Amino acid sequence: MALSPNSEKSTHVGHAPSTLGNHEQTGAAPGIRIILADSQTIYRVGMKKVFALEDDIRVVAQAESFANLLTALERYPTDVVVLEGQLIAGTVDAIPELVKHSPDAKLIVQVVESDEDNIVELYRRGVRGVVPRSISPDLLIKCVRKIAAGETWIDNQSISWVIEAYRSQASSLTSPRVLPKITKKELAIISCITRGMRNKEIAYQIGTTEQVIKNYLRKVYDKLGVSDRLELALYCLHHQLLKSYVQEPENIPMPPMSQVAPLRAKM
Repeated sequence: MALSPNSEKSTHVGHAPSTLGNHEQTGAAPGIRIILADSQTIYRVGMKKVFALEDDIRVVAQAESFANLLTALERYPTDVVVLEGQLIAGTVDAIPELVKHSPDAKLIVQVVESDEDNIVELYRRGVRGVVPRSISPDLLIKCVRKIAAGETWIDNQSISWVIEAYRSQASSLTSPRVLPKITKKELAIISCITRGMRNKEIAYQIGTTEQVIKNYLRKVYDKLGVSDRLELALYCLHHQLLKSYVQEPENIPMPPMSQVAPLRAKM
C-alpha cells in the first residue's frame, strides 16, 4: 500500500446550516468524478472552484445531507466522495450504507479534529482517507488523485492509532475452548488470499467457480469476525494461520477476530 502523508493539522471550523443541495451536469469528459457532500455551502463552493482548475478532476454532483448523498450516488457514476464528517455523525452504519449504494466510490472524510476512536473506526469501515477541514487545496487535490488511483491516504499518527488498536485488542482473545473452527478448504483459500490472488485465480487453482469462492470467503469472514481481504491477511499474519494450516490439515480452532479492532483500509 502506498501511503500518502498528510502533515496538516486540523482546526475547528464553525458550522453553518445550508439549504442548498444541487447536482452538476455530467459530461463526456474523462477524469476523476467527484461528489461533494457537505452541509455548508461555502465549503462545497470552495472545493468546486479548487477542482475546477484541474483538468483530470470534475465535480459531478453536490449534496447537502446524507439522504441527498445516497440519491446522488444512485444517479451519478462516482470515483471519489469528499464527505464532511459531521454529515454522518449520529448515523448508524453510514459508511457501510454508502459502500452498499456505490461499492466503487472511494470515500474521503473531512474532520474538524483528530479523534483516535473515530479515525480508527472510519478506516475500519472502509474510508480511504481522513483529512482535516483545514487541509490546503494542493494537498486535497493530491489526496483525491492518490485515492482515485487505489491508494490509501493516512498520516503517521493515524497509522499508529490503527496498529495500536489492533494490538491492544488482540491481547484479549477468548478461551480456546470456545474458538470457531476453520476447514482445510477454507484455509487453502485463505492461503491464496495472502498471496494476492483474485477470486477468479483462486477458483481456477482449486477447481471451482468464483461464486463458490465468494461463498467460502463470506463464511470465513463470519467465523473470524473480519470484513475484507486486508483484515483476513492481518489476522493470518498475527496468528500464524498458515503455519497452523500445515500442522492441522482438517479443523483448526481460531480466535475470533471480532475481538480485534480490524483495519479496513486496503494496504
